[in-house]
Amino acid sequence: MSGACGLFMYFAFGSNLLKERLQLANPSATFYSTGRLKDYKLNFGLWKEQCVDSAWHGGVATIEFCPGAEVWGVIWTLNKENLSSLDNQEGVSAGIYSPLEVSVETDNGTVLCRTYQMNNFHAAPPSPQYKQVVCLGAEQNGLPVEYKKRLEAVQTNNYSGPSILDQIQTVMNLTLNSSNSGS
Repeated sequence: MSGACGLFMYFAFGSNLLKERLQLANPSATFYSTGRLKDYKLNFGLWKEQCVDSAWHGGVATIEFCPGAEVWGVIWTLNKENLSSLDNQEGVSAGIYSPLEVSVETDNGTVLCRTYQMNNFHAAPPSPQYKQVVCLGAEQNGLPVEYKKRLEAVQTNNYSGPSILDQIQTVMNLTLNSSNSGS
């Protein structure tokens, strides 16, 4: 899970597929590879019944052990100093997610990574905004077409108010504007 120079590997499968989302609280995150986690499936839900996540207004991603299934995602390298901010983002101290060490298959072999699995899982559809961030991240990082189609097919809860996506879009627009204005 950890490498040279105080880095660790993190396997993202939900909103942290999108670089701009992950870097809101974890600026050291750098793309390493896409990868596949075998014998797990992707699911969306809440960590307690009746507890809608206030940032996303619906279910959020988790993985569940499921022999024969697979979850595609992105392996990021992060500085160890971002470990606590990543744990905070995932709600580890509140008991929402637990860190998990997993072996992720890449084109260059298996990589040992930190990831997170929801505790007290209760299935619930994601908001359209959360689904959009997951799908944008899958597109941004070139996940397999069939997997992206499965993500696009996820049903949402039709929430239409403000969400953390608003912050992400601001960052994405700033990045786009600065890359278009300089040379």
